[in-house]
Amino acid sequence: MKLELTTYDIADRLLADDHANWSRAGAFALAEWLEEMEESTGEESTLDVVAIRCDFSEYDSLIDWASEYFGGAGDWQEPLGVADVDLDMDDTEQIIRDYINDHGFLIEFDGGIIVSSF
Repeated sequence: MKLELTTYDIADRLLADDHANWSRAGAFALAEWLEEMEESTGEESTLDVVAIRCDFSEYDSLIDWASEYFGGAGDWQEPLGVADVDLDMDDTEQIIRDYINDHGFLIEFDGGIIVSSF
């Protein structure tokens, strides 16, 4: 027996997880991404909100992710090789975006980002 979930069902189940801190927009972006992954692989998946909570985290911005991942405000610049480089915000965000995509998954949505653990 299986139950097929809509995007809204998935987002609602993600939001119902009391131990996760998904925004409504983030939950919907993640639900859509999960559906796209299932479609692109052709394999049915099982929704495991605990595993998803452990494997993905939501941030307000790419800079917020980099600051937390690398240990604090500004500490991310050296590991990404931009400590002595004068970059505008678009270039900085692209460097962070590329780093995440090289190591895991990045889901961008209006209001924030979701990054897989790696």
